Amino acid sequence: MALTSNIACYNPIWPAQFQVDKSIIASAFGDELIEIHHVGSTSVPELAAKPEIDVLVEVLDHKNAQARDQLLMGLGYLRGTDLTTDHHFYRRNVNGVRTHKLHVCTRGHLAVAQMLKFRDLLRSNALMRRQYEELKLRLEASNTGGMAEYLKKKAPFIIDALSGLNGVQKPNT
Repeated sequence: MALTSNIACYNPIWPAQFQVDKSIIASAFGDELIEIHHVGSTSVPELAAKPEIDVLVEVLDHKNAQARDQLLMGLGYLRGTDLTTDHHFYRRNVNGVRTHKLHVCTRGHLAVAQMLKFRDLLRSNALMRRQYEELKLRLEASNTGGMAEYLKKKAPFIIDALSGLNGVQKPNT
């Protein structure tokens, strides 16, 4: 089984694409919107990634979720399975190719802190970034179980990084 996209070398267009998409995405959230963040590997300079823009949207609550789903559908997003309570997931494919993932979480949700912390660790630590990239490329090359397998096998690295257990969380000086 394949991943949703092949891992590619870092592309400096990814942050610019996020900036373009940010205002379009914001239009679906109205007054429940708190902040929109670029997360995931495409948000980390010099890191190879699946060329899928990961977006983290913080909201006050999910009281307008049905209306939001309709607006996002008009923008090409489909609602996926909620990842946890108060963590809604959407995906956007163009011509059968995954281009975007939206994580919509309520303020204070653990996933918000985790995604931002992991992104910032990778941005600030070249050794960790290289180790993560090498892991992702190995997992892609050996993958037979699709995205579920890929995500499961990346999880220990991410957990260790967030816990400071991998020994490389200190920023480069």
